[in-house]
Amino acid sequence: MIAILDYGAGNLFSVKNALDFLGFDSVITAERAALAQADKLILPGVGAFPDAMQKLEATGLADAIIREAARKPLLGICLGMQLLFDFGFEFEKTRGLGLIAGRVDLIEAPGLKIPHIGWSDVKRGAPCPLSREIKEGDRLYFVHSYKAVTDARHIALSTEYGDLIPALVFRGKVFGCQFHPEKSGTVGLGILRAFCELE
Repeated sequence: MIAILDYGAGNLFSVKNALDFLGFDSVITAERAALAQADKLILPGVGAFPDAMQKLEATGLADAIIREAARKPLLGICLGMQLLFDFGFEFEKTRGLGLIAGRVDLIEAPGLKIPHIGWSDVKRGAPCPLSREIKEGDRLYFVHSYKAVTDARHIALSTEYGDLIPALVFRGKVFGCQFHPEKSGTVGLGILRAFCELE
């Protein structure tokens, strides 16, 4: 069973629909007991970094995520990916979950519109179990104004939008997609499938 975390800041149902389409059992939940019983966790996210972290901490889910991520696969999507890092700098410096070393900064893309919205090519980086089937130039769908800043060893896929933007990051069994895999066609669904099939 895959637990999709409901903390009031996630695009829950599109993720659930994608997992249903792929044939994987999942549940949308805010219960810490359900996270403990799940085989894998997905942390979606839309909105602002400080608000999302406040909600996770107020519900006790932040500590639960950190605890469960030490023993089972976790996938953060969009803002959910950004929350995996040490700090975010949206409006103010805010501590994240600290599961991947790095920070989240505003995209610097002179002459380009922010947020970055649309389909973008990706480039391969460090080997990662979720990106084994991804080819150079495959396209994924992004909607974001902030980007992760982290060591290259954690970056499996990247894209360019006036700047190099990590698209798929990982550390151990913790993974994060800056793009929306559930909205990225067969390529994105392939990444979701790879996560769901992890041992």
